[in-house]
Amino acid sequence: MQKTISTFLVAAAGSLCTIFVYNYLNPAKQITNQNQYIQAPIHSRPVNLAGSYTGSSSDFRAAAESSVNSVVHIKTKTEQNIYFSDPIQQFFFGGQPQAQIQQGYGSGVIITADGYIVTNNHVVAEANEIEVVLNNKKSYTGKIIGKDPNTDLALLKIESDNLPYMSYGNSNETKLGDWVLAVGNPFNLTSTVTAGIVSAKGRDLSMGMRNGRQLESYIQTDAAVNPGNSGGALVNTAGQLVGINTAIVAPNTGSYTGYSFAIPVNIVKKVVADLIEFGEVKRAYIGVQVANIDNELAKEKKLSIYDGAYISGVTEDGAAEAAGIKEGDIITKVGEIEIKNTNELFEQLGRFRPGDEIAVLINRNGNNMPFKLNLKDIQGNGKSSLTKKMANKTEDNTTNRLKILGCTFSEVSNEELVKLNIKQGVKINTVGPGKLANAGIKNGFIVTKIDKQVISSIEQLSNILNNKTGGILIEGIYPNGTKAYYGFGL
Repeated sequence: MQKTISTFLVAAAGSLCTIFVYNYLNPAKQITNQNQYIQAPIHSRPVNLAGSYTGSSSDFRAAAESSVNSVVHIKTKTEQNIYFSDPIQQFFFGGQPQAQIQQGYGSGVIITADGYIVTNNHVVAEANEIEVVLNNKKSYTGKIIGKDPNTDLALLKIESDNLPYMSYGNSNETKLGDWVLAVGNPFNLTSTVTAGIVSAKGRDLSMGMRNGRQLESYIQTDAAVNPGNSGGALVNTAGQLVGINTAIVAPNTGSYTGYSFAIPVNIVKKVVADLIEFGEVKRAYIGVQVANIDNELAKEKKLSIYDGAYISGVTEDGAAEAAGIKEGDIITKVGEIEIKNTNELFEQLGRFRPGDEIAVLINRNGNNMPFKLNLKDIQGNGKSSLTKKMANKTEDNTTNRLKILGCTFSEVSNEELVKLNIKQGVKINTVGPGKLANAGIKNGFIVTKIDKQVISSIEQLSNILNNKTGGILIEGIYPNGTKAYYGFGL
C-alpha cells in the first residue's frame, strides 16, 4: 500500500511539472490574441484622427500620385584629392595627390515648368557634376543657380520645359496633427512615399550657428525619412509642397528612428525667389537680441506671459529702435501670425527682405501695442541700399564686375596649356573676398568655360560677365590637373 501511494505521488508531481512547463513555454491563448491585436495594421481598425484623413486612403493616393512626378533623384560626383602618407605609395605615385571620385545621392523638387529645382545645399554643395533623374527615367545635367548654407537650401536648373512641377502650399497653415507625405529617394529607392503627421513646428535642432545667422525653425514629422530623402518634398493631402525634408534624428545608426525635419515652404519660397533674382539671399533684420521665455526668465523679469520672443537687447540704429521698441518688450505677433518662441520669430522674418515694412504686436508690461518696422540688412541698410545693388547689376563696367568677383586674372602660359592638355583658358591669380571665394574657387584656378562657352581671353571673360545676370556655371582646371565646376549668382 505504501509503495502504491509513493508511486501515485511521484506521478502527480510529474504531471504538475509538465503542466507548469507547458504553460510557461506556451502563453495563454487570450494573451496571444492581445499581442496579435496590438501588432495588427492600423488600417484594420476604424480610426478618425486629427487632420484631413477620415479612414479613406483616397487623399493619400491623390497626393502621392501627383507629387512623385515632381520629385527628382539627384546624383552627384565630387572629385577629391587623396594624399598618401605611406612611403611605398609615395614611391609609386611620386608623392602627388591622387584624384578620387565620390558619388552622392539625394532628392529635389521641381518648382517650375521650365526646370527650376529646389534641394538641400548639403546634397550639392561640393558636387563637380550633378545628374537629375526624373520619375519617368529621363536624365538631365543639373546646373547650380545659387546656394544658401544658412537655410541649407540650393536651387538647380535643368534645360527642359512642360515639366510636372509642384505647387507651393502655406506652411503657416500647416497645423499639429495634419497628415503629410514625405516623397524622395531613400537609399536610392526611387519615388518612395511615406506618411505621417506634423508632430511639432518651430523646432530648433541646435546643429550649430553659421556666421551667427543660421535659420532653424523646422517642421517635425513622424513620416519615415532616411539618407537620400534630403531635398525631397513634404506634401500635404492636397498635393502641395509644405516643406523640404532636411534632417533626421538618428543616434548611432544614421537611419530613421522616428523623427524627421523639414524646412517650411514659406522660407523656401523666399530663398528661391532671392536666388533667382539676385543669386544670393537678401536677409532682413529687426535689430534686437531675443530670448525664449521660461519659468526662470518669467520670474526674474516678472513677466505675465510665456508665449513670445523676449527682447533682451536693442541694436543701435536698428529697425526696432527706430520704431520705438525697447528692451523688455515681448514680440507676440508678426503680421497676423502668432509668435510663441524665437524660432517662430526668425521663421517669419525669413520671409522678408531689407526695406520691407512689417507690423508687429508688442506686449509691454502686460499691454499690447502695435508697431510698424522698416526692416534693414545686417549692415543696417534699408530699401535704398537694396535698390542700389539691383541697379549695379545692370552697369556695363568691367572693373566693377571683376571687383565684385573679388579676384585678379591673367592669361595662361603656353607651358601650362601643354602641361594640362588644354587649348585655352584664363587663370585666376588671386581670390579675395567676393563671389568666387564664396563659391569655393581657389588661387590658380584656370577658367576654361562659362555656361558651356569656351573662354580664351580676359576680354572675352569680362564681356560675358558684364552681360550676365542670374545663375552662372564656371568650369576649369587647377594646376595639379584637378577639374572642377562652380556655380553662383550674379
